[in-house]
Amino acid sequence: MRAEGLPVSTGEYLSLLDGMSKQLGVYDLNHFYNFSRLCLIKDESLYDQFDQVFQHYWAGKEKLFDDTLKQIPDEWLKLKDPSSLTDEQKAMVEAMGGWDKLMKTLEERMKEQTDRHQGGSKWIGTGGTSPFGHGGYNPEGVRIGGESKHRRAVKVWEQRRFKDLDGNQELGTRNFKMALRKLRRLARDGKPDTLDMDNTIRSTAKNAGMLDIKMRAERRNSVKVLLLLDIGGSMDYHSAICETLFSAVKAEFKHLEHLYFHNFIYEKLWRNNSRRHTDTISLNELMRTYNSSYKLILVGDATMSPYEIAMPGGSVEHWNEEAGSVWFNRLLTAFPNCVWLNPESPDYWHRTQSIQMTHQLMQGRMHSLSVDGIQQAIDTLKTPISKNPSVHGDD
Repeated sequence: MRAEGLPVSTGEYLSLLDGMSKQLGVYDLNHFYNFSRLCLIKDESLYDQFDQVFQHYWAGKEKLFDDTLKQIPDEWLKLKDPSSLTDEQKAMVEAMGGWDKLMKTLEERMKEQTDRHQGGSKWIGTGGTSPFGHGGYNPEGVRIGGESKHRRAVKVWEQRRFKDLDGNQELGTRNFKMALRKLRRLARDGKPDTLDMDNTIRSTAKNAGMLDIKMRAERRNSVKVLLLLDIGGSMDYHSAICETLFSAVKAEFKHLEHLYFHNFIYEKLWRNNSRRHTDTISLNELMRTYNSSYKLILVGDATMSPYEIAMPGGSVEHWNEEAGSVWFNRLLTAFPNCVWLNPESPDYWHRTQSIQMTHQLMQGRMHSLSVDGIQQAIDTLKTPISKNPSVHGDD
């Protein structure tokens, strides 16, 4: 963990060892994951980094199981019609007692089983409630072949549930910082607590040499920025450059608010990706809370189905009664000094209908997420957008 930059102290490590000596988190890999994170990580912003280190460490330790699973004949895993289970049957399915017991039981099954199995609750195969195989129902099983139906893996650290953009990314931010400084506007702000040398000399001279001290407020960056970032899906490929931008914006602007969205703007956004479905802020509340003095910067690849922009119900995550373009126009009306930064190459924009639609909604105020693109975007932010046109699926 230290080699990967996680700040783990000796005391925290001793707490982990003390708990393990009391049999805490030692019989189940999931329990060990939760217990070790509790002992070693005190800042939730480091959870995702911890997940990556944990996954890397245990990937090597689990290799012996991979060799065992390769011995299972493919014929055993050819899926027929999945068994249909009632809610009562599903409720009777229980966990197998942790990672160690799952693997021990799997080894025993392989020694005993001689042919393919469909349905049931014991053998390696397809359907049924067996914890081994695929196509069946067991919420804490080991999937062998096929694709997961229940989206519940034993190895929860691979889900990356705590992946937000890292605001501490410093490498490579200098060029972005220099470009963003063109947007800063310095103004006198706060209490007059700084000596104004020139004015003091001028006032003292006018006062026949009697000292007349003059103070002034410090000059601070008065620009307000509202940063909305697309996260997840295709944007995972651009996470590094988005983190670089995020760090640069945080360093340059005192008045900064940032929120996340997925693919396109609808009726709500969120500040924490791990609580995106429970801790949200409505777009109406956002527009009431922050006034038009904020500069709006949207960051996303704008790559999606055109229906997600133009049609009610087009969102891939929930039912939106009004089209994304309707909500988007409201946002641009509330924050007319706006711009969209796209990490995709401009050479690619004309090939994707959703990018063209977003470009039209922005009235051409879309720039590449690069140093030159940011400099162009800052010039664009100086003038407000006009009334936005509507966008239809056949445009």
